[in-house]
Amino acid sequence: MWSQDGPPRWLTGVRGRSAARLPWASTLLLGVVVMAGSAIAARGQVGDKAPLDLFARLLLLVAVAVLLLRHRHPVVAVFVSSAAAMVYLGAGYPYGPVFLAVAVGCFSAVVAGHRRAAWSAVGMVWVGHLLVAHWLYRWLPPSGDAAPPWGQEVGVAAWVVAIVAASEFVRVRREQWAAQRMERAAAERRRADEERLRMARELHDVLAHSISVINVQAGVGLALLDSDPEQARTALTTIKSASKEALGEVRQVLDTLRTPGDAPRAPAPGLDRLPELVEQAASTGLTVTVTADGERRAVPPGADLAAFRIVQEALTNVVRHSGSRTAQVAIGYEPGRIRLRIDDEGPATGTDAGGSGNGLAGMRERAAALGGTIEAGTRPDGGFRVRAELPLPADGSDTAGGTPHQKETP
Repeated sequence: MWSQDGPPRWLTGVRGRSAARLPWASTLLLGVVVMAGSAIAARGQVGDKAPLDLFARLLLLVAVAVLLLRHRHPVVAVFVSSAAAMVYLGAGYPYGPVFLAVAVGCFSAVVAGHRRAAWSAVGMVWVGHLLVAHWLYRWLPPSGDAAPPWGQEVGVAAWVVAIVAASEFVRVRREQWAAQRMERAAAERRRADEERLRMARELHDVLAHSISVINVQAGVGLALLDSDPEQARTALTTIKSASKEALGEVRQVLDTLRTPGDAPRAPAPGLDRLPELVEQAASTGLTVTVTADGERRAVPPGADLAAFRIVQEALTNVVRHSGSRTAQVAIGYEPGRIRLRIDDEGPATGTDAGGSGNGLAGMRERAAALGGTIEAGTRPDGGFRVRAELPLPADGSDTAGGTPHQKETP
């Protein structure tokens, strides 16, 4: 079994900079095995085969040396190695490790994707062996040679099948590993994109709400600077408080971005901070009434943050776009879900107190990330209503997925 880091590089083909290098070490080792093994094999076949001479050793050297190209030019390597082996057999030299060079060439070609070339080269060696052993031996050295028994060809065929099967197995596994690497890379890209989107939503919600409060209070301060300095001072105090809170939350988001995977230094906001939202809204002249229905239960951090941000964005939109100075927030706790409803009396003012215009889209993305729903639109009486439903898992863990069902009421 291989380690959790993955299969060895020589199987996967992931060699990095080594892909441009020649496989000197393995080829030299193979050359030593072939030369030494052939010499030993020749001693056991004295009288039956031609003795190893300079030409035989040159053929063995060519069969091995060409394998230096097996990574860059696998087809050339397997065919030249097979051709050298065929000439070696045709010259009547002893059987031996020369077939190992052919096996390595075939293996490299199959793993590199040149299956037909590898099969053709190995098939050429097999057919050549059959012709030499059972027909051409009469005219080829050594003299007086006889045809071997046909039973010997079963072993040769088994050797060929084993080489091809092992090569095909490694090729299939290599393709599987490559597919798994691609899937992991795609999953990492998706996670990175989701994290960037989450960061963007957090920054948008924090800044949009705080800037809207600051914008309104700055207008109040400017209007009352001469006539009511004390009220202007209150507006400036609110601006200072809102900007300080915004800077703190932005810093928390950026800290998470700089050190991904670390636990946040401060807890994420949740529905328990609704009183702060009500107080901030009151500083802008907006009166917010909060009602709760059902038994309050523990809400997972992800759903708690999403619910808080949805209420925050909805109230921010009231400050920006509505002529109403009152808003109602209703929270319903039900088995397996939490419902939110934010209403204002309207009408829309047509003005904008800052913001990017992506508030509703951000709320929908938050709900969709949890498998929830969002409805937002104008009420028949001219007011505006935002409804959200977020699922709550039975085990208290956050959900991340599901198919969102979004719609905007006319």
